[in-house]
Amino acid sequence: MNYKMIVLDLDGTLTNRDKEITPRTREVLMEAQRQGKIVVLASGRPTQGVAPLARELELEKYGSYILSYNGGMITNCRTGETVAAALLPPEINRKVIGLAREQQVNILTYEKDTIITLKKKDPYVELEARINQMEIKEISDMENYVEFAVPKFLMVDDGDYLAMVEPRVKAALGRDFSVYRSDPFFLEILPKGIDKAKRLEVLLEILEISREEMIACGDGYNDLSMIRFAGLGVAMGNAVLPVRNAADYITGTNDEDGVAQVVEKFMLS
Repeated sequence: MNYKMIVLDLDGTLTNRDKEITPRTREVLMEAQRQGKIVVLASGRPTQGVAPLARELELEKYGSYILSYNGGMITNCRTGETVAAALLPPEINRKVIGLAREQQVNILTYEKDTIITLKKKDPYVELEARINQMEIKEISDMENYVEFAVPKFLMVDDGDYLAMVEPRVKAALGRDFSVYRSDPFFLEILPKGIDKAKRLEVLLEILEISREEMIACGDGYNDLSMIRFAGLGVAMGNAVLPVRNAADYITGTNDEDGVAQVVEKFMLS
């Protein structure tokens, strides 16, 4: 198979334990792009949080893409244009923020390149800001402030407590929203149907590429859908067991240049 596109999760996949792209992985991905392959970075992170890695791989030069917010937003790196977006309806904002207060957890969302939250001095908010290199803005009256459409909300707290909060939030919001934990301490609320596979389907249609011509690499639960969907679904050596079971191929870990191994084996001529 002539694979034309590779889709990469970031944390635990593209980057090593230090959240860095290793020199070998970077060079192999650069060579793939020089040979006309498309590299797509697919992450639950906001666009701002993916952008530094996209710049490091020179995606703007080669016309590659970012799928941020778990696919809620698709960005053409060459033009900076948002080619597809799925946002939460503004009329739900008050309910979600109210649920966070009711469950006594902190909540955050995004306004352009800034994280907005009820409580700025929160270790999980600070972690999200640090990972994504974003500023934090504390808003005491978020219900009245967030009157615009946002890609997602993140409820944050200790993992054991959020495990109890998650089913309550799901019950309160019903079936029209995706509610899941991307990390033990992050409870995500997104538009229904937002997952990496469904949004990659949109991008493939735009690019006129078949899913059989696509490789997808990941390690976590939110990568499952795209690994099952891709022509070649790849689990990292450090992937959770369900991802390993669903994959067509298991590569090295993120600390062993697992992504580079895949590109060298399946994409480079």
